[in-house]
Amino acid sequence: MSIAGFPTSSDIYLEADGVRVAVVQSYSARTTRGSIAVEAFGEPEPVATVAGQAVHVIELSRFYATDEAIRDNIDFHSLSGFSLVICKPDKKIIYTDCQWSAIQESAEIGSMVMEKVTLVASRRIETGV
Repeated sequence: MSIAGFPTSSDIYLEADGVRVAVVQSYSARTTRGSIAVEAFGEPEPVATVAGQAVHVIELSRFYATDEAIRDNIDFHSLSGFSLVICKPDKKIIYTDCQWSAIQESAEIGSMVMEKVTLVASRRIETGV
């Protein structure tokens, strides 16, 4: 955990099969949820709304593969079902069952840096530290 209380790249990371495979410099998360209006015969307006499923879209900036991932030759383009872990001073946020939706690479030869990665998670879990 960072001393100043703000997340650092070691506080934001990807995990696959219990192994930290990448650290992330920054992230932006957006959760959306649709809703469905419940209509009743003879009523001029809906009588209720039903919440739809939440969709979690997270954009990662400056994504660095760990030494373990490089050693194990992990192919991030084929990686699925992984988790994103964000450690904050008072809580930990975990996005699980993640899938890639976009990867933008920009790196020097031999390095494993991806500039922008967008992923979709099926679940968001928040725990106290």
